[in-house]
Amino acid sequence: EQRSAFDHVTSGKGLGVVVGYAGTGKSATLGVAREAWESAGYQVQGLALSGIAAENLEGGSGIASRTIASLEHQWGQGRELLSDKSILVIDEAGMIGTRQLERVIAEAVKRGAKVVLVGDPEQLQAIEAGAAFRSVAERHGSIEITDIRRQRADWQRMATRQLATERTSEALSAYQQHDAIHVAETREAARVDLIDRWDRQRQAEPGASRIILTHTNDEVTLLNQAARGRLRAREELGDDVTLQVEKGERHFAAGDRVMFGRNERSLGVKNGSLGRIESVTATRMAVMLDNGTAISFDIKDYAAVDHGYAATIHKAQGMTVDRVHVLATPGLDRHAAYVALSRHRDGVDLHYGRDDFADHDRLTTALSRERGKDMASDYPAADKSVEVTAAKPRDPFAGLRLTRTTSREVERSPLDQAVEKVGRAVADIMRSRRQGFEPLPHQQAALDTAVSALKAVRPDGVRDIRAVFNADHGLIEEAAKGRTTQVVRAMMMEAEMRDQRAARALALDEKMHEQRALRADRFVEDWTRHARRAAAFDRNGERWRGDEVREAMTGMAKSLERDPQLESLLRNRAKELGIRSSGGASLSHDLQNWLGLSRGRGLGR
Repeated sequence: EQRSAFDHVTSGKGLGVVVGYAGTGKSATLGVAREAWESAGYQVQGLALSGIAAENLEGGSGIASRTIASLEHQWGQGRELLSDKSILVIDEAGMIGTRQLERVIAEAVKRGAKVVLVGDPEQLQAIEAGAAFRSVAERHGSIEITDIRRQRADWQRMATRQLATERTSEALSAYQQHDAIHVAETREAARVDLIDRWDRQRQAEPGASRIILTHTNDEVTLLNQAARGRLRAREELGDDVTLQVEKGERHFAAGDRVMFGRNERSLGVKNGSLGRIESVTATRMAVMLDNGTAISFDIKDYAAVDHGYAATIHKAQGMTVDRVHVLATPGLDRHAAYVALSRHRDGVDLHYGRDDFADHDRLTTALSRERGKDMASDYPAADKSVEVTAAKPRDPFAGLRLTRTTSREVERSPLDQAVEKVGRAVADIMRSRRQGFEPLPHQQAALDTAVSALKAVRPDGVRDIRAVFNADHGLIEEAAKGRTTQVVRAMMMEAEMRDQRAARALALDEKMHEQRALRADRFVEDWTRHARRAAAFDRNGERWRGDEVREAMTGMAKSLERDPQLESLLRNRAKELGIRSSGGASLSHDLQNWLGLSRGRGLGR
């Protein structure tokens, strides 16, 4: 298969398409193809949607790689244009939207370049519209690589093949038979079980690489806190330092695992790069990246760091580690399940709570669906055949709610019970307000207690139920009366839409940062070019012309006062700009000071 793929991508011009299951050695095949292309005089450029995917492509194949957005920007400036001796290798092509892929292919056709698309349409799908990679593969034909090499156990390789071919239930059955699927009564309990297992394996195999995966950013934060707490309890971390980073306040210490959340060329990190903290202070952090590179940076210049014990499944596509621990939650579909359960070499353990999926069948149904549209069905609904009628008061204590749990409450999930409690508390407060009264202390206390109960079952549930109740006040009374099925369904839809918005915002933020990074590149290029010109004029005795160039450079320096984001990016590149930063608050001031000194002694002297 790999030989056929090699022949396919290296023969002829135009378009080549390689479809490969997860862990089939696609990057290794591309590495061999790169050697053949370069021997024949071609220039090979790797591309991917995200920075970490580009890094993985380069690490696995040796092909110099970058993001699609950065190359498109260069094309827009008339630079790095393709030719008939250019070959573009685009990895994880299934994650690229239709419009972006069309633009890249159109530019390649215009220049006579060859394009090779590599990916797996069954893994995570594009955030932008359209299944472009699948369409191209079906229309133009493709070569397939299906021999899975990543997993070391035969049965696990078979399970990955089943995940890749829409046989998720068979794969989950195999993992269940090998005691790799673990159920707890609640998601909170499942989270504790996962961390226990992660910690035991971490101590038994300290040299193995590992990652914890889940669906949402909120759950990633909770898992990171739990994993870090375990290391703190074992005294494996240094003293905590509290830092204000992009995602909020975090505690960091020497020994912590960290993940970088934004591409930064000057540091050599991508969105998704991982490392271990060597030292940290209130202003600066030193990290040993997993690729063996040691870096250090000021927090004021780069604050896109977070704990790196857990990550979203979306961020893990393209990753390979020895062991994986997965917490399954609503919102997963078969594409996410395929990615999550195929990142490992040695083993994967999947955990879930019965408040999310009532049993293994519900879990299988959720992880087998095409897209995450039907999440409410993951939740056990209240038994609609049971009718509850209000009992007639017989004495002054009728209606008193004792701590004894009724049989009806036992049958209902913790999430349904928590939603009902919030509904009752909110409905009670709203009735008071309709009568013109502010909430009484006991009403507010009841709401606080109900909210805490909901948070314990579903950490992001309060945000979801608030949005649902604000959108439809009628659902408040429904919840208060114990009819929670529709409320839970609406909460799940709200959570899914929030995750989709977050994914789009993350993609937009990364694209904007790429654009800012490219502006920083342009600034450095223009600055150094002007500096060389001014120095040349000074040496030739044309000092007045050198001063004209320096006036232009002064304008560039002053422009940074109006662009703090660009100034922040350039702060780490002072050496490239030919200056020594004073460590002060303003790079613009440092540049202007340098220009003032240069006028006195002549640039380059």
